[in-house]
Amino acid sequence: MTTATLAPPITTPARLAEALRQRGYAVIDAAGFGKLTGADAGALDALKPSWDALPPDTYLRDGGRYRRRRHSCFVVEGPLVLPAPHRAHWQPVEYNALHGGLERWFEPVDAAVVAQPAWSAMLAGFGAVCSSLKGAQPWFVEAHPLRIDTTGGIGRPTPEGAHRDGVDLVVVALVDRTAVKGGETRVFDADGPAGVRFTLIEPWSALILDDARVIHETTPIQPEDAALPGGHRDTLVLTFRRGGFQGPA
Repeated sequence: MTTATLAPPITTPARLAEALRQRGYAVIDAAGFGKLTGADAGALDALKPSWDALPPDTYLRDGGRYRRRRHSCFVVEGPLVLPAPHRAHWQPVEYNALHGGLERWFEPVDAAVVAQPAWSAMLAGFGAVCSSLKGAQPWFVEAHPLRIDTTGGIGRPTPEGAHRDGVDLVVVALVDRTAVKGGETRVFDADGPAGVRFTLIEPWSALILDDARVIHETTPIQPEDAALPGGHRDTLVLTFRRGGFQGPA
């Protein structure tokens, strides 16, 4: 049985900056994703197999074994995308109550993936969005390919709950969604009760967030069929920050 889901409110690339200024978030569909980044569907889909090779996340403090991930950093300035030296992913406890204050050293994104033109196109495209909102400058980007699976019965895309990331812009792109139910995205005003909820279903649709203005979370996923565990939800999370990467003082 298919579980009913709420469709996301789609914004066209032409109105993306306006939507982000007005409400602090926007959702683009796959066609908009391609137009914004200049990467065609075939080039984007060529990245998908790399999600099958993500190593387990060994830092989950809730004891779970449902997340796999990699992590790499880049500096984006205009069309130029430069890899940054590998570093730990770090957030303060104010932004991540579960894993804040912890240096998490994940395996880097595979070099063959980073070398794909679609990879640089994504980072440069969303970097241009950042510059249109905040002014042209270098953007310090952390890239997180993530797989949440249901092998243990349940998977939690955001085990830390509703949160901000401590950056300027967050992009959550859905890469694949197979044999799961749940995974509803929720976005709320950081300083008020207003919010929206929906479920990303289409591969290469994406949620874009002005991190200073909103908080976000995604509800747990479960197997679509309890007799067939092992479904998964794959995403690519990109965070853009001015001035430098987050790190311990």
